[in-house]
Amino acid sequence: MLQFGCHIWGFNDKPFSEALATIARMGFRYVDLGTGPHLDGARAAKSPKHVAAEFQREIDRFGLNISDLYLMFPRISSPDVVRRDHEIKVFESLMPFAAALKTPGITVSPGIVGLDSEAASWRRATEALRRWVSVAAQHNLPLSIEPHIDSLAATPERALRMLAEVEGLQITLDWAHMAAQGYKPDSLTSLLPYTRHVQIRQAAPRRMQTPFEQGVLDMQRVMALLLGSGYNTVVTIEVMQTIGWGGAMAVNTVQEALQQRDALRTLRDQFILR
Repeated sequence: MLQFGCHIWGFNDKPFSEALATIARMGFRYVDLGTGPHLDGARAAKSPKHVAAEFQREIDRFGLNISDLYLMFPRISSPDVVRRDHEIKVFESLMPFAAALKTPGITVSPGIVGLDSEAASWRRATEALRRWVSVAAQHNLPLSIEPHIDSLAATPERALRMLAEVEGLQITLDWAHMAAQGYKPDSLTSLLPYTRHVQIRQAAPRRMQTPFEQGVLDMQRVMALLLGSGYNTVVTIEVMQTIGWGGAMAVNTVQEALQQRDALRTLRDQFILR
C-alpha cells in the first residue's frame, strides 16, 4: 500500500537526531535524506560503512525507514571543469555509503541552466548522468533526476528527452515544481511510467511552496493518477526552507507536513475503499 514519508530537509535547522525524532513524533515511518547539514560528505566517503551504521542506528532508534537519498550536485552542467569534475567525483565517492545505507534509490539534479549555451550544458549534464547511472548500478542503486525549476529538465518534455538520452535514468517527481510552472496534474501523466519516487507539497503558479490552504495543486487528482499508474511505494512530504526560490513562501514545517499527509492519506483510503 502507498505510504507517506517526510523529507529531513524541512528540519535542516535541527541536529540529525532531533530532526528524525520530530518526523517520528509526527507519525511518519519513512524519511528522505539528502546532502546538507546532516551529511558530512567527506566523512561518509572516507568511512562509508561506519557513517552508514551511525545513520542507521539513529533511523532505527526512531522507528523510521529510508525512502530516498537526494545528492544535490547541480553543477554537472557547468562549463567550469574543476567544479563539474569535483561534483561528479564526490557523487561517485558516496556510492559505497549509499549502498551501505541501503537506500531504495538516489535522486540527483538534472543540472542547472544559464551557465553557457543550452546545448553545451545539456551535453555535459547527460554525459555525467550516463556515468552516474553506470556507477550507481554497480552498487544496485537506481538513479533518478528531479525535474526541478531552473534545471535543464524542468518541463515534462525535457525530462522525457533526458531519459531517452540517458538509458536507465528514472524520475523523482516533485509535483510542486510542476504546479509552480502552471502544469496541471493531468499534464504529467507521461512521466508516471518512469517515476521511481514522489515528493509533494502545496504550491501555486510562480509559488513553489504555499501554505496548504493557499495552494492550487489538486491533491485528489494527484492521488487518482498515482494509484491509477500503479505507484505504491512512498510519497514524501517535502517542506522547504529555501524561502524565495521559485517564489516559495515561508510555512510552518510541522503543520504543513501533517496537513498534507492527512489530506493525502484520506484520499488514498477513499480510493482503496471504492
